[in-house]
Amino acid sequence: MVLGAPAILTPRLVDELKGEFFVPDYQRGYRWGADEVLRLLDDIQAAGKDNYYLQPIVVKPMDDGRYELVDGQQRLTTLYMILRALQRYLPHSEVGYRISYQTRPGSAAYLDDPQAEGANDNIDYFHMFRAYETVQAWFARQGKPTLAAIELSAALSSTVFVIWYEAPQERAFDSRALFTRLNVGRIPLTDAELVKASLLSRIDKARRHETAAQWDGIERELWQPEIWAFATASATYKAPTRIEFLLDLVADQEMGSRPTHRPQFHTFETLRPLIESNPKQVWDRVVDLHSLLLGWYADRSLFHKIGYLVASDRDVFSELVTLADNTAKSDFEAALDQRITTSIDLPWSGVTALTYQKAKKASRVLLLMNVETVRLQEHSSERYSFSAHARKLWSLEHIHAQRSEGLNTVDQWTAWLTEHRAVLDVLGLPQDELDEIRTRIDAALPTISYDTFEPLHRELVLLFSDHVDPEDHDKPAEADRDEVDSIDNLALLSRDDNSVLNNSVFEVKRREAIRLDQSGSYIPVCTRNVFLKYYNTSSAAQQIHFWGPRDRAAYLAAMRDKLSPYLLEDTPENDPVDDEEIDDINETEVLA
Repeated sequence: MVLGAPAILTPRLVDELKGEFFVPDYQRGYRWGADEVLRLLDDIQAAGKDNYYLQPIVVKPMDDGRYELVDGQQRLTTLYMILRALQRYLPHSEVGYRISYQTRPGSAAYLDDPQAEGANDNIDYFHMFRAYETVQAWFARQGKPTLAAIELSAALSSTVFVIWYEAPQERAFDSRALFTRLNVGRIPLTDAELVKASLLSRIDKARRHETAAQWDGIERELWQPEIWAFATASATYKAPTRIEFLLDLVADQEMGSRPTHRPQFHTFETLRPLIESNPKQVWDRVVDLHSLLLGWYADRSLFHKIGYLVASDRDVFSELVTLADNTAKSDFEAALDQRITTSIDLPWSGVTALTYQKAKKASRVLLLMNVETVRLQEHSSERYSFSAHARKLWSLEHIHAQRSEGLNTVDQWTAWLTEHRAVLDVLGLPQDELDEIRTRIDAALPTISYDTFEPLHRELVLLFSDHVDPEDHDKPAEADRDEVDSIDNLALLSRDDNSVLNNSVFEVKRREAIRLDQSGSYIPVCTRNVFLKYYNTSSAAQQIHFWGPRDRAAYLAAMRDKLSPYLLEDTPENDPVDDEEIDDINETEVLA
């Protein structure tokens, strides 16, 4: 093997592990406890006849024929004790390998027969003996221990694999540096690293550097927040490398479906035979997927439509990749429109019937309105920020709240009254009336209780609600108070712990929205438009401190304008169902 060349990675059955493994002194000793040992046994048993993959075993061949065990000694030592315990029930079973520790010369002999009398000789023996006792206790708890032993032995010889990672034998290869990278640096061998090593070890040498550079370039681009959130509806990712997202897509294409649960190393094991037969073809598929993603991202219309669908269902991206295969752009965009229609699944009458109690569907409708508002702006390069959307939890909020649900503590009552006292001037009341209200609030604050808060709360809500638009003098705003939960009084806001704001009247929320916007916080465009009274262009819009019937009507009209291409026809078959399941919206996330 050429110095520095990528190592070969292969799955290897536990039963196929042969030879002697040497644990060098730069590693700590055996430290697994009962929890880790039981989890391994239970996981193997739960896997049944499905393949089960352990974390990689990293080794380096030694001059004397042994393997230096660079990483994986905890797993390999535990497997050794399991194999030894099996011999109690299956006397003819064999253990194909041995383990010795540089710091414990007698460790190999002790592992062959862990006994209590030697357990206190050193800390390694202590943990080994405890682990061996745990294995024996696990067998004892099985209804039929011998049958459990037979099934476990069969699994170790047919379905339980380690990922065998063999480093170069050259003396110049630094085992300690590799161990540090794998453990101290906490950079595990993931599906992506296993695929990369396998690809680079088999691809044409002339293309190896080019492929590695492409790999790094793709990884960098996927770390751009807007690109990543557009494709995944996420601001984070559990894996240390984001190219794994594309590798998973290729594996899903190969399998013909996306697994509901992706077992460890599923992607690597799916792609491994393809890489062995044609590594260039596998890599070209990854590059093509990356180009497709960037093409969608660059197209402003596709960006918004796909971004909405992914934000509504983050697992849909792989389906869209399949949908786009050999499909003309016009047909693909028409299919996207149909999927958006399906995601809403409402006629206009169904939209107007949405309420706060149907939070999931109402939130999806408002998200689409926000996305479409940005997409349809002519001569604009602005984009809806799916990255900002992914970084926050969003809740369905009343534009103008009239209830005190959630206000249960002295601090909340005090803060609510203080916030609303500060905006009394907008009511246009005579000065003596304003002074009288402020005096009563000031008198109540030092000893505030529910009995003193609630009457003030009702009075202030009435003052901020009992507003008549000049053009609606025959229709007082309190006439639609029964519709406080309807869609025309709802907007998307970033959720926080400030229940005072969530239960505030329009004017308090308007000022807070402006403050958040000025401080750089992300406010969805339609929410911003609501609090800036953008939708009501009549003379009543001059009454900027109130949210009245004409504001609600204008808001609904804008909603219909943006949603109309995706709504079902208003027919008896599409009438909203009265007994639709009510969402549990108490402190729950309503958007991905």
